[in-house]
Parts: sequence; C-alpha cells; structure tokens
Amino acid sequence: MDYHELPIPTLKVGSLGTHKALGLAKEKNARFLLASTSEVYGDPLVHPQNEEYWGNVNPIGPRGVYDEAKRFAEALTMAYHRAHGVETRIVRIFNTHGPRMRLNDGRVVPNFISQALGGEPLTVYGDGSQTRSFCYVSDLVEGMVRLLRSDYTGPVNCGNPQEVTILEFARTIIRLSGSKSPIVFRPLPEDDPKVRQPDITRARKLLGWEPRVGLEEGLRRTIAFFGEKLRRPA
Repeated sequence: MDYHELPIPTLKVGSLGTHKALGLAKEKNARFLLASTSEVYGDPLVHPQNEEYWGNVNPIGPRGVYDEAKRFAEALTMAYHRAHGVETRIVRIFNTHGPRMRLNDGRVVPNFISQALGGEPLTVYGDGSQTRSFCYVSDLVEGMVRLLRSDYTGPVNCGNPQEVTILEFARTIIRLSGSKSPIVFRPLPEDDPKVRQPDITRARKLLGWEPRVGLEEGLRRTIAFFGEKLRRPA
C-alpha cells in the first residue's frame, strides 16, 4: 500500500496538505469536507465502531503514518472550525470498492480480484478471521454529498455495516468471478485490525443515509470492471 512505500509523504499530505487546504477554504469562505478514514479507530477495542470511540492506534507502528496523519487532519479541521469559523465536515470512510480502483494499490479488493481473474492464489494474511465491512462506491458518494449539504460539523461514519471475515470474502470473490484459484495464507502484518464494522446510527439519523447496494451486487460490478481493465491492452 502507498503508505508503506511513502511514509513521510503520507504524513505530509495529512498534515501540511490539510493545513493548506483549510487555509484556502478560510480565504475563500468555502465549505470544507475532510475525507477521513476508519483507520482513526486503529485496532479497535469497541465493536462496532461509533464516532464517540477515540480509537486504539499504535503511533510508531508501520500503519501509524496513515492513521495518525488522518487523526491529525481531523484535529486540524476541528481547530479551523472552532478558531476561524470555517464550515467543516468530516466523513470517516470505511472500506470502499467499485469501478476505477487501481489494480495494484495493494488493498484487499484489488488484490483478491486481480488474483482470482488471473488464476493466481488469493493471499490471505493471518488465518482470515479478521473482519472488514465493504461499501460500494456509489453509496459512499451519496453519503458524502448528504453530509456536505448538512449542517453537522462532527465526524460521521460512512460504510456498509455488513461485516464479513477476510476468508469468507476471498471465497466470495472466487465464487463470483468463476475462478479456480486456491487460497494461501501468509503472516498477519503488524497492527492489522482484527475487526472493522461501522456503526452508522449517526448517518441514519442526521442524513437519512444507509447503503443500498449489497456486498455481492457491488462485487459483481467491481469484478466486471477489473475484468475489462485486465483485458484492455496496456
């Protein structure tokens, strides 16, 4: 993933980049939407995760450069709102998938689909019992637009609360893609979250939002996109 290869730029984008963007929003009297992440919760001790939970993050671990960059970005965003009156919104994005994902970005959806379509073994880290919750991109965009148009300044989770283990997820992609790929297991990376599931009560109440695209329907669309992308000449 990008933050493994670019740890210092990741920290700079989350801190200096957010600072400059907030300064521009202040200058132009613009509304500012921060695309934050479920990674602010780290390896959570509360499940599912709601916005009141402060998280469990290792600040000096390899994932810390991304987690802490986003946590700092949230703190800076709220500081600009309180100190300068900037209209700010914060969306905490959980795992999202859909067309136009990069084939080689290192995340689980591109990895699994590319491996399945290529007839390669699907790489599962650990025993696959860790959980994730995958939201289709159109649902996420709808939630973000509703948040941007709302009057709420605190963080709001946007994600699909349908939780699945990574091993189940791998098997689902193999089945939906018609692949014969086997599954191989590798050691679990340091600080990899054991669970991830959004509590979207706040989004439901404030925005009238919840996901509409089911996991398998969304995956079929994503697999079709990847299939077309892989067939296309470079």
